[in-house]
Amino acid sequence: MTAELLIPGDLPWFPVLLDATGEHFVPPGIVAFPRGFAFGHDGRLFLASGIGPNGESDPDLSPLDLAIAPNGNVVVSSEHPFGASDAVTSVREYDTTDGHLVRVFSPTKLAEFRKPRGLRFGPDGHLYCVAQNAVVAFDFTKGTCLGTPVQFQRLNGQALAFFP
Repeated sequence: MTAELLIPGDLPWFPVLLDATGEHFVPPGIVAFPRGFAFGHDGRLFLASGIGPNGESDPDLSPLDLAIAPNGNVVVSSEHPFGASDAVTSVREYDTTDGHLVRVFSPTKLAEFRKPRGLRFGPDGHLYCVAQNAVVAFDFTKGTCLGTPVQFQRLNGQALAFFP
């Protein structure tokens, strides 16, 4: 099982006014540097971290954000090693039943893909990843890159949202 997917169980509710002390829902130190989170279709919480609770890791992963795919799997944007000028960037899909790597999305020559951050699925079912200077689109079903539907110099966003 890969360590990037931490499935800690039920999330406690916080007071509506946030006027009381919160409770840990995973033991302190389990996920030292979570870089993204999402709730699965069944309500489970997934946290993106490069190192799991038992010290296991995917040596090619440095997670930056994660999203839940229509098929229920987790997709994670990655830049490894983080911050390096020659970092390998990708979007990786993991099976939520056992955590194994399903496939790796890469833009090949259709898009410049540096500093991938926010991930979202659009209303068209495509996977979008905001990166430096562009948003890169992937056909999730086929696993192929569709290019850059948005290009904007100095774009370095952390998130992406779609409005009807």
